[in-house]
Amino acid sequence: MKDKLFSSFEYVKTFIKWMVVSVLIGVVGGSVGSLFHKCIDLATETRVAHSRLLFLLPFGGIVICALYSLTKTRVDTNRVIESVRGDQNVPWYMAPLIFVSTVITHLLGGSAGREGAALQLGGSIGYNLGKLLRLKEGDLHIIVMAGMSAVFAALFGTPLTAMFFALEVTSVGIMYYAGLLPCAIAALTAASIAAFFGLSPVRFDFVSFPELSVGFAVKTVILAILCALVCIVFCTALQKCEHYSEKLVKNKYLRTLVGSLIIVVLTLALGTRDYNGAGMDVIARALAGDARIWDFAVKIIFTAITIASGFKGGEIVPAFFIGSTFGCVMASVLGVPAGCGAAIGFVALFCGVVNCPVASVLLALEVFGVANVPVFAIVCGVTYMMSGYCGLYKSQKIMYSKLEAKYVNTNAG
Repeated sequence: MKDKLFSSFEYVKTFIKWMVVSVLIGVVGGSVGSLFHKCIDLATETRVAHSRLLFLLPFGGIVICALYSLTKTRVDTNRVIESVRGDQNVPWYMAPLIFVSTVITHLLGGSAGREGAALQLGGSIGYNLGKLLRLKEGDLHIIVMAGMSAVFAALFGTPLTAMFFALEVTSVGIMYYAGLLPCAIAALTAASIAAFFGLSPVRFDFVSFPELSVGFAVKTVILAILCALVCIVFCTALQKCEHYSEKLVKNKYLRTLVGSLIIVVLTLALGTRDYNGAGMDVIARALAGDARIWDFAVKIIFTAITIASGFKGGEIVPAFFIGSTFGCVMASVLGVPAGCGAAIGFVALFCGVVNCPVASVLLALEVFGVANVPVFAIVCGVTYMMSGYCGLYKSQKIMYSKLEAKYVNTNAG
């Protein structure tokens, strides 16, 4: 009887601990994420209003390189992922570094997203808050996930996606369910903080879908398979561009200078700024049924060069861009409404590059509404399987085979 009472007390104590800690991490992460969101929006507005800022892109790249040179250690999203799975620490200076460098990237026209910053900001905040609270090692892993959930939810306004993304992304096929409550509370709190500051969530509820039929399901599967191939191309382009740029131009400052100049020249040659920054306006146009046939390919090139050159931000928003524009174009070939095809591509590319099918279905629910979740469930299932073991994060572990019930424990990439 005493053992049962002791066990019950432990559950209650742990529940109260995580309720308090999760709300705290949600408030801090939500506040920092909201500030970051506003800074990114301001940087984007400033770049659009002053197009000549593009010519400062090489200078911005050199500044980012100089800032990261001060750390002497690897500071990136892979480090945050490793901290959840092992004893890798997440230094406090990761947060200001990724904050400043991502704003610089968006201000001057680099092609990058903002989720990499969300994961690094959240991971750094969570880990160091956990250290401050003197949490034990196992709890540090959980609070890192809660921090990731919080800032992701604040940036995108998708708390369900944020909580399951943090749980799924570290080890595909295994979820750390001990983090379910902390991630949920942190994400919901952070999303509420973002709403309090007047930030709008990512929503595209104007996209219409045809009635689910055998014919439409077949077309959806075909489009999902094509999107899986694009996922592989995108991830391969990022990895190969980074590998060969480091091999051919060993000095990182010179590498940043060369990459920046290529981005500037390509932008001027194309005569459009659509491929600079995150490109949320292009995504919105694609979901409304308007995309050029080459948009997705050019965005892959711009993003690969930007990331290989040392600029920061992330690759998930570019994946939204690539998926929505590709889906919009392929929809006309398959006889699917253009906006519907763009929405399918939007979710499919996210699923394929991060290997998180549950989070991807929830993303579809939060961004496009609940009515078409069965369609997106098919899309995520097909894209997850057919994209193979590619992925954005080298430290991500795929624990179980995508083809059979078999333990593989391999790195994505």
